Amino acid sequence: MNIDRWTRRVALLFVALALQLSGCTTYVTTQVTAFSDWSGSDATRTYAFTRRADQQNNLELSAYERIVANELAVHSFREVARDDARYLVELAYGIRSDIVSVPQPVYYNPWPGPYWGRPFDPWGPWGPFPATYVTDTYPVFTHLLGIRITERVSGREVYNVTARNFGEESSLVRAMPYLARSALLDFPLANGAAHTVKIPLGGGGAQANEVSLPAGAPPAPAAPASAPKAAL
Repeated sequence: MNIDRWTRRVALLFVALALQLSGCTTYVTTQVTAFSDWSGSDATRTYAFTRRADQQNNLELSAYERIVANELAVHSFREVARDDARYLVELAYGIRSDIVSVPQPVYYNPWPGPYWGRPFDPWGPWGPFPATYVTDTYPVFTHLLGIRITERVSGREVYNVTARNFGEESSLVRAMPYLARSALLDFPLANGAAHTVKIPLGGGGAQANEVSLPAGAPPAPAAPASAPKAAL
């Protein structure tokens, strides 16, 4: 039948569209702002991280310092002991959650179409009457990283850059590689520079929390059962 032929063509069109969309790249977009008094004649870029007194045993900060250190190394920075460093690098970071409300149109069609549904009913794909709206709410998280570089001897600030992005990612740990790379990607920026950096998702140094096993790999042996605990 002609209807079956038309339905098949529509189905093939949707399959082709889905394949095209699956190949699209998702980007992490970060806003970067920098203030700079950097001298381009530095031949030796040695630095040490500095912390406030209440941050000395902060394991989270230690993890972020390693991420930033990797990005600094790209620009010939070398981490040394504090007394041997020309620069001190201090980090500031944070995450904030917000709720975003988005109105969505809802259409009601009192004249249902044939079994294949819209858009083949008499009213077209949007129904016969104006849309009503419902409000959907979504959590949105803002991630922030600040990198401040000062001269160790004089205390003079020579570079201060802030990277900020937002999205559905609730973990600052997973957002940090993108923040660090964006903040230092075009180092050194001009004083008062503000620009946008787009990094492909998965291309900022972050690793997924998934492990692929080769086909036919035997399952891992079960751990031996532990002895029952004595009742307290």
